[in-house]
Amino acid sequence: MAYGIVHFFPGGTKEQYEASVAAVHPGKDSLPKGQIFHAAGPSPGGWTVVAVHETKASWETFRDTILMPLLHQGIKGGFTTPPEETVFETAKFVQLTPAGYR
Repeated sequence: MAYGIVHFFPGGTKEQYEASVAAVHPGKDSLPKGQIFHAAGPSPGGWTVVAVHETKASWETFRDTILMPLLHQGIKGGFTTPPEETVFETAKFVQLTPAGYR
């Protein structure tokens, strides 16, 4: 079952997001192993990132071996505080690819 993650970074900016995602994703237009969806943008009071992984286990592997170690050591120009996190097992996941979106 797909597993959803919502991270809110209070006071976060686009520049911090871009630095952070460049450090934790394998490439500009690619996702970490097990991640099947990624969206991010400004939200009231900060920056929000939404990701969906194939399974809870793939999320935990990414979180524990890549994301959190890098966030804790500090990413130059990246987010300066840990995210507020909400996670959920998806009851339904539908992904459309409209023209012009990647």
